[in-house]
Formats: sequence, structure tokens, C-alpha cells
Amino acid sequence: MVSEKKYDIIHTLMLVMAAFFWGTTFVAQSIGADYVGAYTYLASRSWIAVAVLLPVMKIFGKEDPVSYEKEEFNIGKIRLSRIQYKLIGGCACGLFLFTASGLQQIGMAYTTTAKAGFITALYVVFVPVAYLFTGGKVSSKIWLCVIMAVIGLYLLCMNDTLSLNFGDGIILISSFFFTLQIITVNYFVRKINALILSWTQFLFTAIVSTIVMFIFEQVTAENIINAFPAILYAGIFSSGVAYTLQILGQKGLNPTIASIAMSLESVFSAVSGWIILGEKMTFKECTGAIIMFLAIIISQIPLKRKASL
Repeated sequence: MVSEKKYDIIHTLMLVMAAFFWGTTFVAQSIGADYVGAYTYLASRSWIAVAVLLPVMKIFGKEDPVSYEKEEFNIGKIRLSRIQYKLIGGCACGLFLFTASGLQQIGMAYTTTAKAGFITALYVVFVPVAYLFTGGKVSSKIWLCVIMAVIGLYLLCMNDTLSLNFGDGIILISSFFFTLQIITVNYFVRKINALILSWTQFLFTAIVSTIVMFIFEQVTAENIINAFPAILYAGIFSSGVAYTLQILGQKGLNPTIASIAMSLESVFSAVSGWIILGEKMTFKECTGAIIMFLAIIISQIPLKRKASL
């Protein structure tokens, strides 16, 4: 029998892999933004994710009907059918993902990449606070890891002042919505197949962002074709693969630890810029990356006595 701690490590590695795809997608995101608007980009990558995940969901998204005889699908005191519960769960996750991703893309036009990365990853602080409000518990060890992750993020990303401009404020709001997406996934994934939840989430995001795209943005085939390589990479790896890994990883993991692992996207973004774009990493940035990795490692070290996370 595989130990519970080993499962935790496996789920953490899933989230680290998701962070890798999110971080390496930064280059594609920057290229895509040169040709298409924020919601055109979001709609295109979301439809690609829907198409990529559909056959995977059909094969691996089968659920055990026996398990549903014992499950109660309730939200508060409201009794729901299995179909209603899955639909509400996917739409709720999709709503927060759509809002967070759109705001992030808009805010990046008004601030530096470094500040955008730092402010977005502040969900590493917001998630444990939100988790406390939903009745969860966070141990002192995990709070230490959260502090380490924030320090590492600051050293890795911040070269400017801490003053907030318009773009910074928009991205800060997007970080709150990323927090809500993480907490919502944690709530629904315990009773919904991860692949079904992921696919429904992207279907909702794709439909809503397409509507917003046609209302507020000018869409041309030429611009989409120019941005298509970047959109394709983001749709397959950052959306389809990474967000599915997020849901699979969160299914067996405390959301606070999950947020620490996912914040490594800033590290992978810096490393990919160093490797692909030839950008230099300073000693301060390398130190920040090391501190963040140490936070992940420490979060996986079991305490001598069992404690709530």
C-alpha cells in the first residue's frame, strides 16, 4: 500500500509540473499579446484546451457509478443531482479562471513583467487565509513555508519599487480571483472526476471569453494566424495539461501547500527567459528561486507528531 505521505509528494510533483508549463508559457503569452487582445487570446487557448481534453476525458473520465450511491451532492443545504453538481462546479471554477486570466492579461500591459509575476503569485498568501475562513487549518510549519515563498518571490521578481500603479492594482485583483479558483477546485474536486471538472471549466471559459471577445475586441484572421503558434502552445500545455494537473494535484493535497507549489511558475518563467531569451539571472534572483524550492521541500517534511495543515 502506498503511504499517504507518498501520495502527497506525487500530487505536489503534479503541481510543480503545472507550474513549469505556466512559467514556460510566459514567452508564448508575450508573443500572443503582440497580435491579439486579451480575450481573443484567452478564448482561443481555451477552445484548444477543450478540444485536447475531450478525447482524454472520454477515455479516462469515466466514473464509478457505485460510488455515487454513497455520495450526497449538496452545496450548503441545497440538494443537487450529480449532473447539476458537476455543471455548477465546472462553471464556478471556469468563472474564476476567466476573470483572473482576463484581468491578468489586461494588467500586464500597464506594468513590468517582474511586478506582474510577484503580484499574481501573492495567491500563496491569500489561499491559506481563505482556507481558514472556509473552516480549514494551517499549521505553523506551512505558514513558515508561505513566508519563505513570499520572500523568494520578492527576491526573484522585484527590481522596482513596491508602489502600485493601475496595472499592478488590476493584477492584484486577478490574484484574488486565482485564489478563489484554487479554493473552488479544492471544494469540488473531492466529488467530481478531475478531467470532467477541468474540461467543464475550460468550456465555460471558452464560451464566455468568446462572447466578450466579439463585443470588445476586433478579431482578424491574420492576427490570429500570426499568434497561433503561441496560442497553440498555451492552449495545449498551459491550459489543457497544466490546469488538469492542477486539479489532479489538488485532489489529494492541502490547498495551501498546493499554492506554494504552483507559485514556482515565477521560477520557471525566469529560468525559461534565461534559457530561451538569453536573459540573465542575478545572484538575488537565484537566491529567491532556491528559497522557493526549499519552501516546497520543507512543506513535504512530516512533523514528529501529526498536526493539521
